[in-house]
Amino acid sequence: MRCSARQLHTHRTATFSARFRDPRSTEYDFITLIMVRCPGCEKAARVVPAPEDASPGGRILFTPRRLVCHGCGLSRVWSGRLVTLSACTAQPATDPYFGMPLWLQVETRHGWLWAYNLEHLELIRRFAQASLRERTPWYDTGQKMTLVARLPVWIKRAKNRDEVLRAVSRIHASLVAA
Repeated sequence: MRCSARQLHTHRTATFSARFRDPRSTEYDFITLIMVRCPGCEKAARVVPAPEDASPGGRILFTPRRLVCHGCGLSRVWSGRLVTLSACTAQPATDPYFGMPLWLQVETRHGWLWAYNLEHLELIRRFAQASLRERTPWYDTGQKMTLVARLPVWIKRAKNRDEVLRAVSRIHASLVAA
């Protein structure tokens, strides 16, 4: 079946006609639950805030964390002061606390696409899928360098939209397979 240029444009417009408005999220909004690869059994594990830390006024970035694997029962506690946030996509990403590889990541020809959790991955998917991507006005108060603003250029380019969406689908498929 052959499509004319107008039909193809109409199909693409119908498929990617979503509007995306930057919710002003930062990396810190997604670190309460981080999905990682368990060092013991190579299955999905979680890095979560330690339940014994109930201090309401502390910074969420430095609250004690616990690495928990339901597959093998591994449990580790982190209460240090060194946090390493992944900044580039040239290499596989790791979690900021234990340095374990993230579970939700896949390599593309441009670099690694990764997310801390499903909510983070959904934000990337909605951004990539949208044909209209709105940022907050420059004169508006509040957070300027949001997670969306800090995304790598190859994810932001419209010509890579299909590849980014395929990578997100592969990540979802790997989660279902596990």
